[in-house]
Amino acid sequence: MSVQNFFSEEEKKQITNAIKAAELNTSGEVRVHVEAKCKGEVMDCAAYWFEKLEMHKTEQRNGVLFYLAVKDHKFAILGDAGINAKVPENFWDEIKEFMLAKFKNDQFADGLSEAILRAGEQLQFHFPYQTDDVNELSDEISFGKN
Repeated sequence: MSVQNFFSEEEKKQITNAIKAAELNTSGEVRVHVEAKCKGEVMDCAAYWFEKLEMHKTEQRNGVLFYLAVKDHKFAILGDAGINAKVPENFWDEIKEFMLAKFKNDQFADGLSEAILRAGEQLQFHFPYQTDDVNELSDEISFGKN
């Protein structure tokens, strides 16, 4: 199965809608990257894609990447320096635990969508929407190789 087909079209729409909703009231940026395999440490793979997707170039350094390597059953959440300086120390771990519980029940799109919305709440709190905000990064899911 192609990694682009891991989510149904309906699930892809659900995830991109969650990204749009999470970004609606914040200057923060959320991206999702899905690939088949992660060679090495999952945080290293996430950091590679964080840079490749130019998430470190947001004005307030408040991007959040949800990274999934579906065939390896690995995932990570990587926040940029701006958001990491603001959220509670265990915030990303709590979201990961929530996602893991959903993933164990094969609820990948639901777990990811709800986690994105939770991240959006923190982004909204720490980086509220400004009238001159622009969407700095694509809301579409990015896919790596199969």
